[in-house]
Amino acid sequence: MLISKSFSQLLRVAIVLAAVAVISTACKKDDEATPQTITDIVLANNDFTLLRAAVQRAGLADALRSGSLTVFAPNDAAFRASGFADVAAINAAPVATLTAILQYHVLGARTAASAIPTAENTQVTTLGNVPAFITKNAAGVSVNGVRVIQPDVDAANGVIHVIERVLMPPAGNIVQVAQGNPAFSLLVAAVLRASQGTTNVVQALSGAGPITVFAPTDAAFQAAGFANVAAINAADPAALTRILTYHVVQGRVFSTNLTAGNVPTLQGGSVTVALSPVSVRGNGNGGTASNVTSANIVATNGVIHVIDRVLLP
Repeated sequence: MLISKSFSQLLRVAIVLAAVAVISTACKKDDEATPQTITDIVLANNDFTLLRAAVQRAGLADALRSGSLTVFAPNDAAFRASGFADVAAINAAPVATLTAILQYHVLGARTAASAIPTAENTQVTTLGNVPAFITKNAAGVSVNGVRVIQPDVDAANGVIHVIERVLMPPAGNIVQVAQGNPAFSLLVAAVLRASQGTTNVVQALSGAGPITVFAPTDAAFQAAGFANVAAINAADPAALTRILTYHVVQGRVFSTNLTAGNVPTLQGGSVTVALSPVSVRGNGNGGTASNVTSANIVATNGVIHVIDRVLLP
């Protein structure tokens, strides 16, 4: 009888333990099946250490846990390629700047890659109420010319599309963006000098657009014989107008929208675009093309591509 009683007690204990194990396993599976929020994914993924630092510094962690969102998420390589070398660089940026940048990466609804229309420059409104432009074509999905390198990372409150660069919100129209960039001091001087003639080039580059400008750097102007601002101011406004309008094409043409071949310009002539790598050549440049050294600088009225040689009609 003693043996039988002990056996019964052991059997009851075993049944209880088995039940506890089943319940624990079920709970664990339920936890594993529950998707993480966008914030949880950013905090846990070691490819997002710089994005994580930016989200924390901007105080947006809670905002990315709720709602239904789409986030175009730059990985660490994207932040470094965009000039944010490390966490210290993130923490050195003003909070308001980081907030504006991060909000420019977020849409207020879940949009999977399959739901994006196959089209160029579909306008969407970001969380900061600033428009961005999504293209979907045979090469994939891009936003403001920045490619999505990993689409559709599912989250409990939306979806993440990993991108190869940080999206920078526009700092004004094309003239204002150029004025804010020290590499364009001679370009700005040329625009102002040209506007003293019969064509108001400032107005043409500040209008509603959209337009695309291939913008030569100061070094490009110097290589073309314009050593400094004094040399620009000594030039004929009509000649400068002819050159400057030759750098402008109609439409918002990001690097992912460019096609090889001849493209008409505001000046009336055409430039020749080549791809892989992207370059553009003027008819007066002989066989020498201008390389696009930095693409897809967004302005409120278009886009700027930086080039290393002045285009000559």
